[in-house]
Amino acid sequence: MENDSKPWYWIPILNFASGLPYAIILSVSVIMYKNLGISNEDIGIYTSLLYLPWVIKPLWSPFIDIYATKRKWFLTMQLLISIAFLIVGLTIPMSNFFVLSLAIFWVAAFASASNDVASDGFYMLALSKEKQAFFLGIRSTFYRLAMLTGNGLIVVIAGYLEQKYGDKTKAWSYTMVIVGFIMAIITIYNYFSTPKIETKTTENEFQSTPKVSFGKVFSTFFQKKQIGLVLAFILLFRLGESQLLKMLTPFLIDEKSVGGMGLTTQDIGIAYGTFGVIALVIGGLLGGIAISKNGLGKWMLPMILTMHLPIIGFILLSHFHPETILNLNFWFIDFKLNPILIDFNFNPSIYAAVIIEQFGYGFGFAAFTMFLIYVAEGESKTSHYSIATGFMALGMMLPGMLSGYIQEYLGYGNFFIWVLCATIPGLILSRFLIFPSDYGKKIIK
Repeated sequence: MENDSKPWYWIPILNFASGLPYAIILSVSVIMYKNLGISNEDIGIYTSLLYLPWVIKPLWSPFIDIYATKRKWFLTMQLLISIAFLIVGLTIPMSNFFVLSLAIFWVAAFASASNDVASDGFYMLALSKEKQAFFLGIRSTFYRLAMLTGNGLIVVIAGYLEQKYGDKTKAWSYTMVIVGFIMAIITIYNYFSTPKIETKTTENEFQSTPKVSFGKVFSTFFQKKQIGLVLAFILLFRLGESQLLKMLTPFLIDEKSVGGMGLTTQDIGIAYGTFGVIALVIGGLLGGIAISKNGLGKWMLPMILTMHLPIIGFILLSHFHPETILNLNFWFIDFKLNPILIDFNFNPSIYAAVIIEQFGYGFGFAAFTMFLIYVAEGESKTSHYSIATGFMALGMMLPGMLSGYIQEYLGYGNFFIWVLCATIPGLILSRFLIFPSDYGKKIIK
């Protein structure tokens, strides 16, 4: 029996289980805190600090390689995440909800980072290199699809509950409880769908990773070729995106009188949860297929440009503030069979910016992910991939912490120009990286 049999059954949902907590903790929390009256500066600092578990996860990732199976790790962590989200929902009505919810989000963040380490290792252990390249687009797509489910469907639910109850506190409390139950259902599915590959006594390349010492895991990573340049690239590649992600939601929510676009919670959820999802799926699939067909060397530069240039769309939005041209209303039926009226403002310029940005992210991030897999090649690939993504998280956390202050100082229009300029260092460094041009290319036998 092949260890990588039926990957279509478990790869999509396993990666969905990584992306959804990440979205809730780092993205949806921004929308929630903005709607509950927290300032841009506090949002930028404290939600960026939630990246810290992903930054320091290399410190404990070797234990995931050494103790228990990766399957046991990610199932346990997913259950813990489910419980944490349920508790966050209970803390929101409290007077000191900001501190309490942040503390629980921290617990969820540590569990989510550990879940990512175990899931990444399971993926690289269960699939051949050729299949890793082929499923890269699927993996990235469902990870990002989970993030858009958070930023789309979950936000729409919160917006609907805000409209229904006229109480944002109650709406977000119920929303987080719903997210907890969704994660619990996903955990149960993964329990039954993922293969128990690490318990098999086989002699092929998919056998469990050899146990190595904690110190050797780190020393071998920092002995890799071009490690200084590689780390600089990883840290700077998402310099612009790290700031964009923190201030994009406040920009869309803030009134036009302060430079924003004046959208409602539902407007944002629908924009990202409909056309954004479609664009992301198409981009992610095409990205994985392109690398699988031609190799990473051909697509590295085009994918980086495709990922970053869509920032221009938000520069234009922030300077011209195009008006909404259509107010739409539609009905749907809730769980109690009651008709519910949903209304939202359709602004084609915003939808165009979202579609282009999501397609670019889905298509372009495939190259960065494939490069991280290349960096992790060798002994202790699970831990080395974790170390690489830890540096990536550090590159997201530090600029994100300053994003609120930079936006307040520059204003939204100039802020997005700065964000575009911040993508240049990573682009330049990418031209000096050395890797096999056909890396990730599917071998035709």
